[in-house]
Amino acid sequence: MSLSVVKNRMLELGFQGMLPALESVLDRLQKGELHVTEGIDLLLEHEWRFRQERATSTRKIRSKIRKGAALEEFDLSFSRGLTKADLRLLAKLEWCDQGKPLILVGPTGIGKSYLARALGLLACERGKTALFLSVTDFLEHQTIARSSNGYLKFRASLVRPDVLILDDLGMRKFSAQEAEDLRDVIEHRSYGKSTVITTQLPADHWSEVMGDEIIRDALIERLQPASNTILMQGPGYRAESAKKMDKGAVRK
Repeated sequence: MSLSVVKNRMLELGFQGMLPALESVLDRLQKGELHVTEGIDLLLEHEWRFRQERATSTRKIRSKIRKGAALEEFDLSFSRGLTKADLRLLAKLEWCDQGKPLILVGPTGIGKSYLARALGLLACERGKTALFLSVTDFLEHQTIARSSNGYLKFRASLVRPDVLILDDLGMRKFSAQEAEDLRDVIEHRSYGKSTVITTQLPADHWSEVMGDEIIRDALIERLQPASNTILMQGPGYRAESAKKMDKGAVRK
Protein backbone atom coordinates (compact mmCIF):
# COMPACT_ATOMS: atom_id res chain seq x y z
CA MET A 1 0.00 0.00 0.00
CA SER A 2 1.45 3.36 -1.03
CA LEU A 3 1.98 6.24 1.41
CA SER A 4 -0.65 8.37 -0.33
CA VAL A 5 -3.24 5.60 0.06
CA VAL A 6 -2.36 5.28 3.76
CA LYS A 7 -2.80 9.04 4.21
CA ASN A 8 -6.16 8.99 2.44
CA ARG A 9 -7.31 6.08 4.63
CA MET A 10 -6.25 7.97 7.74
CA LEU A 11 -8.24 11.01 6.65
CA GLU A 12 -11.28 8.87 5.87
CA LEU A 13 -11.07 7.35 9.35
CA GLY A 14 -10.69 10.77 10.96
CA PHE A 15 -7.07 10.40 12.09
CA GLN A 16 -6.12 13.98 11.27
CA GLY A 17 -3.76 14.32 14.22
CA MET A 18 -1.53 11.46 13.13
CA LEU A 19 -1.10 12.70 9.59
CA PRO A 20 1.57 15.41 10.12
CA ALA A 21 3.76 12.96 12.09
CA LEU A 22 3.32 9.93 9.81
CA GLU A 23 6.29 10.39 7.48
CA SER A 24 8.65 11.26 10.32
CA VAL A 25 7.63 8.19 12.30
CA LEU A 26 7.94 5.91 9.26
CA ASP A 27 11.39 7.33 8.51
CA ARG A 28 12.56 6.67 12.07
CA LEU A 29 11.13 3.15 11.92
CA GLN A 30 13.06 2.43 8.71
CA LYS A 31 16.27 3.71 10.31
CA GLY A 32 15.73 1.48 13.32
CA GLU A 33 15.46 4.45 15.69
CA LEU A 34 12.04 3.31 16.91
CA HIS A 35 10.45 0.00 17.76
CA VAL A 36 7.10 -0.64 16.06
CA THR A 37 5.20 -0.20 19.32
CA GLU A 38 7.03 3.10 19.95
CA GLY A 39 6.05 4.32 16.52
CA ILE A 40 2.41 3.44 17.12
CA ASP A 41 2.58 5.15 20.51
CA LEU A 42 3.95 8.34 18.92
CA LEU A 43 1.19 8.41 16.32
CA LEU A 44 -1.46 7.85 18.96
CA GLU A 45 0.05 10.62 21.09
CA HIS A 46 -0.17 13.06 18.17
CA GLU A 47 -3.79 12.03 17.54
CA TRP A 48 -4.71 12.37 21.21
CA ARG A 49 -3.17 15.85 21.48
CA PHE A 50 -4.89 16.97 18.29
CA ARG A 51 -8.28 15.82 19.53
CA GLN A 52 -7.74 17.38 22.96
CA GLU A 53 -6.83 20.72 21.40
CA ARG A 54 -9.78 20.56 18.99
CA ALA A 55 -12.19 19.72 21.83
CA THR A 56 -10.81 22.59 23.93
CA SER A 57 -11.20 25.01 21.03
CA THR A 58 -14.78 23.84 20.48
CA ARG A 59 -15.62 24.30 24.17
CA LYS A 60 -14.20 27.83 24.12
CA ILE A 61 -16.17 28.80 21.02
CA ARG A 62 -19.41 27.39 22.42
CA SER A 63 -18.84 29.15 25.75
CA LYS A 64 -19.25 32.55 24.03
CA ILE A 65 -16.46 33.87 26.26
CA ARG A 66 -14.55 36.66 24.55
CA LYS A 67 -10.90 35.75 23.98
CA GLY A 68 -7.99 37.55 25.58
CA ALA A 69 -8.55 36.82 29.27
CA ALA A 70 -6.02 34.76 31.24
CA LEU A 71 -5.20 34.52 34.93
CA GLU A 72 -1.47 34.92 34.24
CA GLU A 73 -2.26 38.26 32.58
CA PHE A 74 -4.28 39.54 35.55
CA ASP A 75 -2.44 42.70 36.64
CA LEU A 76 -1.74 42.55 40.38
CA SER A 77 0.22 45.82 40.38
CA PHE A 78 -3.13 47.55 40.90
CA SER A 79 -4.63 47.26 44.37
CA ARG A 80 -7.83 45.26 43.93
CA GLY A 81 -7.93 43.17 47.10
CA LEU A 82 -6.60 40.08 45.32
CA THR A 83 -3.24 38.37 45.84
CA LYS A 84 -1.27 35.80 43.87
CA ALA A 85 -2.34 33.24 46.44
CA ASP A 86 -6.00 34.09 45.77
CA LEU A 87 -5.52 33.61 42.03
CA ARG A 88 -3.67 30.33 42.53
CA LEU A 89 -6.52 29.07 44.68
CA LEU A 90 -9.11 30.07 42.08
CA ALA A 91 -7.01 28.47 39.34
CA LYS A 92 -7.23 25.09 41.07
CA LEU A 93 -10.96 25.16 40.13
CA GLU A 94 -11.88 23.36 43.33
CA TRP A 95 -14.98 25.58 43.53
CA CYS A 96 -15.93 24.30 40.08
CA ASP A 97 -15.17 20.64 40.83
CA GLN A 98 -17.38 20.93 43.92
CA GLY A 99 -20.19 22.70 42.00
CA LYS A 100 -20.02 25.79 44.21
CA PRO A 101 -21.11 29.28 43.13
CA LEU A 102 -18.54 32.06 42.81
CA ILE A 103 -19.63 35.67 43.35
CA LEU A 104 -17.30 38.50 42.30
CA VAL A 105 -18.27 41.82 43.85
CA GLY A 106 -16.69 45.17 43.06
CA PRO A 107 -17.04 48.57 41.41
CA THR A 108 -17.15 49.19 37.67
CA GLY A 109 -13.86 48.62 35.89
CA ILE A 110 -12.20 46.68 38.73
CA GLY A 111 -11.75 43.54 36.60
CA LYS A 112 -14.65 41.32 37.68
CA SER A 113 -15.68 40.38 34.15
CA TYR A 114 -12.08 39.82 33.07
CA LEU A 115 -11.50 37.47 36.01
CA ALA A 116 -14.75 35.61 35.30
CA ARG A 117 -13.82 35.22 31.63
CA ALA A 118 -10.33 34.00 32.52
CA LEU A 119 -11.74 31.39 34.89
CA GLY A 120 -14.29 30.29 32.29
CA LEU A 121 -11.62 29.83 29.62
CA LEU A 122 -9.43 27.96 32.12
CA ALA A 123 -12.34 25.65 32.88
CA CYS A 124 -12.68 24.96 29.13
CA GLU A 125 -8.97 24.07 29.00
CA ARG A 126 -9.49 21.65 31.89
CA GLY A 127 -12.19 19.77 30.02
CA LYS A 128 -15.26 21.52 31.40
CA THR A 129 -18.05 23.24 29.49
CA ALA A 130 -18.89 26.89 30.11
CA LEU A 131 -21.31 29.58 29.00
CA PHE A 132 -20.93 33.35 29.35
CA LEU A 133 -24.04 35.50 29.40
CA SER A 134 -24.51 39.09 30.48
CA VAL A 135 -27.51 39.52 32.77
CA THR A 136 -28.98 41.89 30.18
CA ASP A 137 -28.79 39.13 27.56
CA PHE A 138 -30.20 36.64 30.07
CA LEU A 139 -33.25 38.85 30.54
CA GLU A 140 -33.70 39.38 26.79
CA HIS A 141 -33.53 35.63 26.11
CA GLN A 142 -35.83 34.97 29.06
CA THR A 143 -38.44 37.36 27.65
CA ILE A 144 -38.29 35.70 24.23
CA ALA A 145 -38.44 32.23 25.77
CA ARG A 146 -41.50 33.10 27.84
CA SER A 147 -43.33 34.69 24.92
CA SER A 148 -42.67 31.70 22.64
CA ASN A 149 -43.38 28.93 25.15
CA GLY A 150 -39.71 27.99 25.03
CA TYR A 151 -38.76 28.59 28.64
CA LEU A 152 -37.96 24.96 29.50
CA LYS A 153 -35.57 24.71 26.54
CA PHE A 154 -33.99 28.03 27.55
CA ARG A 155 -33.55 26.84 31.13
CA ALA A 156 -32.03 23.56 29.97
CA SER A 157 -29.44 25.45 27.89
CA LEU A 158 -28.34 27.32 31.04
CA VAL A 159 -28.39 24.32 33.35
CA ARG A 160 -26.31 22.15 31.00
CA PRO A 161 -22.83 23.81 31.19
CA ASP A 162 -20.45 22.96 34.03
CA VAL A 163 -19.84 26.70 34.51
CA LEU A 164 -22.41 29.44 33.87
CA ILE A 165 -21.13 33.02 34.02
CA LEU A 166 -23.77 35.70 34.59
CA ASP A 167 -22.08 39.04 34.10
CA ASP A 168 -23.15 42.36 35.65
CA LEU A 169 -26.02 41.49 37.95
CA GLY A 170 -27.61 44.79 38.94
CA MET A 171 -27.40 46.62 35.63
CA ARG A 172 -31.20 46.69 35.49
CA LYS A 173 -34.13 45.79 37.70
CA PHE A 174 -35.90 42.43 37.56
CA SER A 175 -39.62 41.92 37.33
CA ALA A 176 -41.09 39.28 39.63
CA GLN A 177 -41.17 36.74 36.76
CA GLU A 178 -37.58 37.51 35.70
CA ALA A 179 -36.36 37.14 39.27
CA GLU A 180 -38.26 33.86 39.65
CA ASP A 181 -36.75 32.48 36.44
CA LEU A 182 -33.25 33.43 37.58
CA ARG A 183 -33.92 31.70 40.90
CA ASP A 184 -35.24 28.68 38.99
CA VAL A 185 -32.08 28.43 36.88
CA ILE A 186 -29.85 28.76 39.96
CA GLU A 187 -31.99 26.17 41.76
CA HIS A 188 -31.47 23.63 38.96
CA ARG A 189 -27.76 24.41 38.81
CA SER A 190 -27.29 23.99 42.55
CA TYR A 191 -26.95 20.23 42.13
CA GLY A 192 -23.29 20.04 41.13
CA LYS A 193 -22.99 22.92 38.65
CA SER A 194 -21.04 26.13 39.32
CA THR A 195 -22.47 29.59 38.65
CA VAL A 196 -20.20 32.63 38.51
CA ILE A 197 -21.89 35.99 39.11
CA THR A 198 -20.24 39.38 38.72
CA THR A 199 -21.94 42.34 40.31
CA GLN A 200 -21.39 45.76 41.82
CA LEU A 201 -23.91 44.95 44.56
CA PRO A 202 -23.23 42.82 47.62
CA ALA A 203 -26.02 40.31 48.18
CA ASP A 204 -27.58 42.38 50.96
CA HIS A 205 -28.20 45.11 48.37
CA TRP A 206 -29.87 42.90 45.76
CA SER A 207 -33.20 44.24 46.95
CA GLU A 208 -32.34 47.32 44.88
CA VAL A 209 -32.82 45.32 41.68
CA MET A 210 -35.17 42.55 42.84
CA GLY A 211 -38.40 43.88 44.26
CA ASP A 212 -39.86 40.55 45.30
CA GLU A 213 -38.26 39.87 48.69
CA ILE A 214 -39.36 36.22 48.88
CA ILE A 215 -37.78 35.36 45.52
CA ARG A 216 -34.68 37.42 46.30
CA ASP A 217 -34.21 35.68 49.65
CA ALA A 218 -34.69 32.27 48.03
CA LEU A 219 -32.05 33.13 45.41
CA ILE A 220 -29.57 34.32 48.02
CA GLU A 221 -30.26 31.22 50.11
CA ARG A 222 -29.27 29.05 47.13
CA LEU A 223 -26.12 31.05 46.42
CA GLN A 224 -24.61 32.39 49.60
CA PRO A 225 -24.16 29.49 52.04
CA ALA A 226 -22.10 27.42 49.60
CA SER A 227 -20.55 30.24 47.57
CA ASN A 228 -17.11 31.75 47.44
CA THR A 229 -17.64 35.51 47.55
CA ILE A 230 -14.69 37.65 46.49
CA LEU A 231 -14.82 41.34 47.27
CA MET A 232 -12.69 43.31 44.82
CA GLN A 233 -11.85 46.78 46.11
CA GLY A 234 -10.00 49.84 44.91
CA PRO A 235 -10.14 52.25 41.96
CA GLY A 236 -11.28 50.95 38.60
CA TYR A 237 -8.49 49.22 36.69
CA ARG A 238 -9.32 50.92 33.39
CA ALA A 239 -9.26 54.38 34.97
CA GLU A 240 -6.01 53.75 36.83
CA SER A 241 -4.41 52.19 33.74
CA ALA A 242 -5.37 55.27 31.71
CA LYS A 243 -3.80 57.52 34.37
CA LYS A 244 -0.54 55.56 34.19
CA MET A 245 -0.49 55.86 30.41
CA ASP A 246 -1.15 59.60 30.65
CA LYS A 247 1.69 60.04 33.14
CA GLY A 248 4.01 58.05 30.87
CA ALA A 249 3.04 60.27 27.93
CA VAL A 250 3.74 63.43 29.96
CA ARG A 251 7.23 62.18 30.92
CA LYS A 252 8.04 61.62 27.27
